[in-house]
Amino acid sequence: MPSAIKSKKVTFKHVESEWYNYHQTLKEIVRLREEIMNPFEDEPDTNIGGGVSNVRTPGDPTGQIATRLTTSKQSRYLTEIVEAIEQVYNALPDNYKELVRIKYWNKNKLTWDTISREIHVNRATAMRWRDDIIQATVELLGWR
Repeated sequence: MPSAIKSKKVTFKHVESEWYNYHQTLKEIVRLREEIMNPFEDEPDTNIGGGVSNVRTPGDPTGQIATRLTTSKQSRYLTEIVEAIEQVYNALPDNYKELVRIKYWNKNKLTWDTISREIHVNRATAMRWRDDIIQATVELLGWR
């Protein structure tokens, strides 16, 4: 089924790189959230010897953390990409999922010929499946 909007080549490459980096992006989201939830953990105490305290007023620390989590552009952006990838992946038939695991989530970078042999389809079919997967992700993200 042809897409209503044909993605640009650069968008296709960008989204495909997000599939390759999916697991790294998950780690980055965890790191960002940890950084947001514990922003002063790595700061050394510079108030040695007394004087004016640089202790932050408690106010509503849970609310402040929630606000920082929801307003972090980078965190929102990465989460949106991860959620789109997961939604597309979960909707895929098993043979497409196998293509994803071999092509994008495998440490070894395999050729299309090797990939197509492993999933028991011809090279053109494997590449068409890849196009379908990436295009579905582009559409879900609303990119062009």
